[in-house]
Amino acid sequence: MPILNRAAELQDEVTEWRRHIHERPELLFAVENTAAFVAEKLKEFGVDEIVTGIGRTGVVGLIKGQGEGGRTIGLRADMDALPLTEISGKPWASTTPGKMHACGHDGHTAMLLGAAKYLAETRNFNGNIAVIFQPAEEGGGGGNLMVKDGMMERFGIEEVYGMHNLPGLPVGHFAIRSGAIMAATDEFTITIKGRGGHAAQPHRTIDPIAIGAQIVSNLQLVASRNVDPLRSVVVSVTKFNAGFAHNVIPNDATIAGTVRTLDEEVRNLAETRLKQIVNGLVAAHGAEVDIDFNRNYPVTFNHATETGHAVRIAGEIAGAGNVNAEIDPMMGGEDFSYMLNARPGAFIFIGNGDTAGLHNPAYDFNDETIAHGISYWVRLAEQRLGA
Repeated sequence: MPILNRAAELQDEVTEWRRHIHERPELLFAVENTAAFVAEKLKEFGVDEIVTGIGRTGVVGLIKGQGEGGRTIGLRADMDALPLTEISGKPWASTTPGKMHACGHDGHTAMLLGAAKYLAETRNFNGNIAVIFQPAEEGGGGGNLMVKDGMMERFGIEEVYGMHNLPGLPVGHFAIRSGAIMAATDEFTITIKGRGGHAAQPHRTIDPIAIGAQIVSNLQLVASRNVDPLRSVVVSVTKFNAGFAHNVIPNDATIAGTVRTLDEEVRNLAETRLKQIVNGLVAAHGAEVDIDFNRNYPVTFNHATETGHAVRIAGEIAGAGNVNAEIDPMMGGEDFSYMLNARPGAFIFIGNGDTAGLHNPAYDFNDETIAHGISYWVRLAEQRLGA
């Protein structure tokens, strides 16, 4: 079936909500105004239970269907923005310099609010729908905190689903895959402790810059010589800080970056080999080193059965030919991974059309996507809980 008639009717209203949120971006956990807006809308819709402060500033609304008790499924949207200055030129552009919705979380929140309004009106399902509005996806691990706060147990959530817009994918299309769909996002900081001195007398020093340059080069061996070429890994050095003058070799240097992997075996191997390479090179030159390896978001792993449900529902909305059920995994990260580790579920991409890319200062969520997203959420809820 195509998009729902009621979803199309809600298009203009939900667009207004989306642009309201877009104008007022908030970062990480400091989404108090966005969370208050969400909670107020849920109250207007007649949502049965509204709980704020989960995961510090998250909001969960529980919509009860027909009959008593029954199963509960969770539908999740993220609320936070990015520390960028917007250059889209849109009338609803960010009013706060240095903050903007450059990843479409404003659209995700608005679409889930639209679905909540529809589901609260119709209640054409058995059991309960938990609509989850999460803070701090962009590096803060808000999804992890909501899980740690006992969200799944408190609301009896048995399955959980997420959705993210994707520039380049046509509006009205969906993309998904079973298994790993987004990467683990580990981070490392390497502090090399050498011995500084005069740049004209390098033999009297232990040069941390020279050692660091070798480390940067040799870390690429993790991908090219340590991991099976058919299994994905990215090791990117993104910071190299050292020195303060042309004629001084400094005492220390700092290197930092990220490791991206799609399964735990490769993740473990990458961490081990990174540490071995760094320790070996530093020891060979008589220096010392501190390595801080931070395991950040885990792999976003779609469960097979729930992915099948998502593919079927997306096909009903968009037509089977407009659903890519085997999209290539992406090496970006997503903290919905924590929810998928806690409960079975699936994470799907919805087309944003020919727009600027995510995390780009010219990006804007495509409002033509809204009715498709609402329809997906509604049909997924109704079918998973039985009309």
